[in-house]
Amino acid sequence: MPQVPQRLDASAVRAWCGFALRALGRAREEIDAINVYPVADGDTGTNLYLTVESATAAVEAVFAGHAALAGGKEAPGGPEALDGREALDGHEAVTGQVVSPGRVPEGPALADAVHAMAHGALIGARGNSGTILAQLLRGMAQVLAADSDATHTDGQGLRLALRRAADSARQAVVHPVEGTVLTVASAAADAASGAEGDCGAVARAAYEGARAALAATPGQLAVLERAGVVDAGGRGLVAVLGALVETFTGEAPAAAAVPVLAGHARVGADSEATGLHARVDAAVTEPLGEVGECADGTPAPEEGGPAFEVIYLLEAEDAAVTRLRDRLDALGDSLVVVGGDGLWNVHVHVDDAGAAVEAGVEAGRPYRIRITHFGLDDAHTTGAGSRPVRERVERAVVAVVPGEGLAGLYAEAGATTVLARPGEPPASGELVEAVRRAHAREVVLLPNDAELRHTAAAAAEQARTEGVRVALIPTRSAVQGIAALAVHEPGRRFDEDVVAMTSAAGATRYAEVEVAERQSWTMAGICQAGDILGLIEGDVAVIGSDVTATAEAVLNRMLAAGGEMVTLVLGDEAPDTIAAHLESRVRESYLAVDTVVYRGGRQGALLLIGVE
Repeated sequence: MPQVPQRLDASAVRAWCGFALRALGRAREEIDAINVYPVADGDTGTNLYLTVESATAAVEAVFAGHAALAGGKEAPGGPEALDGREALDGHEAVTGQVVSPGRVPEGPALADAVHAMAHGALIGARGNSGTILAQLLRGMAQVLAADSDATHTDGQGLRLALRRAADSARQAVVHPVEGTVLTVASAAADAASGAEGDCGAVARAAYEGARAALAATPGQLAVLERAGVVDAGGRGLVAVLGALVETFTGEAPAAAAVPVLAGHARVGADSEATGLHARVDAAVTEPLGEVGECADGTPAPEEGGPAFEVIYLLEAEDAAVTRLRDRLDALGDSLVVVGGDGLWNVHVHVDDAGAAVEAGVEAGRPYRIRITHFGLDDAHTTGAGSRPVRERVERAVVAVVPGEGLAGLYAEAGATTVLARPGEPPASGELVEAVRRAHAREVVLLPNDAELRHTAAAAAEQARTEGVRVALIPTRSAVQGIAALAVHEPGRRFDEDVVAMTSAAGATRYAEVEVAERQSWTMAGICQAGDILGLIEGDVAVIGSDVTATAEAVLNRMLAAGGEMVTLVLGDEAPDTIAAHLESRVRESYLAVDTVVYRGGRQGALLLIGVE
């Protein structure tokens, strides 16, 4: 067991993220079951878990990057890394052994860890609750990483951080409502402000204040009272604060059961989920009448609200975001805009999803756009029979793809895709979500990245517990996935289909051409920042200065061992003439080899090469 941190430092942040992820993992189904506000879509626990998983991965990346600079020595403290994800924002892992520029501190700075935590939560935030949690973490980071003479590593620093977190989260919600996670966060900050002592004492006070506020939420929000449950987002925050207590005391809080109203069965591990969901469904489908309220406090209409949830990351200036808030506020409800410093996470419920995205385009550059249509059992639908229940298909393919171009190619072939942007690998929860979205009895999962093998295995195991038959094909590149998808036949027996796809992927050698980000040792020698690297099967084989020449050298090495088909996937930053040059080279020197070219979009690598 790691040593209990005595002060707020990077190791404490790392430990907190790990404990919070574990706590939310245990409570996820319980929180999903009591999710009735603002939409009874049963995903608050899952959304919070995915948000914290992204924050944890970002913190682990900081530690991994620091360990690499230190020559491979792991920094002390905190749980183990989730699955060795690549680093974010300047802490990217380097191919080969890094040449250390000099003496490296024992561990990352507190500012680096909290910035990574906040940034990871921001880019991975899911749903209304996850978006608000991301802003809570950002508010804490603003205090803990502030440049000042005052120390922020003791109990006083934690008190200030919790206060800023609660205030900034409330400001991010356009129409705050009491009886929600905002109320619980404010109560935690209030309780912490009156606590004396070290970080452990402050954390425990915040936790107890949050629990008391959570128990009172049904009296503040009518929909909670009718369902006989507390606020789901607030319950998730209590779990996160309980993890903070465990971080500084070494012991998880004992009394962590969900408070419920008198006369209702206790919600927890011994509850029957079916009965609970039935009670929740009955509560949220009753006409709200005079006792119901919208997110802005006005009487709720008797019919349902907006039909779509729209979430996207947005690169924009502050002034443009101010105008965006006004525009989206007029389009729908449950509007939360969090972030800053040019990067924002936007969440809103609307009837016109296209208009919400267009508003983001006018404000800046939206990406990672997610649009969810609320289902028949959600509070935002207008009545039974409005949409038939979709039958499960027999078999589907779920694939991780590195760029928009390949996402379109895979989708045309019938696959359900998960987009992995450079520096932002998907979490296991995102893969599970994609499996659910595929809505099939049998699923073939293509991770298309060697670094995602553990993540994909965890997702496959989770999907199996939900009754889906999943086969994981360990594809290490998107070109291997293309080969597997080309031989996929849904009408074949599942095992036979998996064997054929695995054989096709295994018979495809892969390579990529990319730009070195820093000086490092490689199998081909020492590279400098800006050099062009040709990697074959994950190892650097060629170091050059010209993209086209390096790509040609890589292709020649691969075809020297034979091949019948060459697949080229061009990134946005690849030279315009490279495809024609390589195709001509193949025609001239390898007469029996065919070439196919695809546009990959923003895929990280300049070029992906596959040889079958």
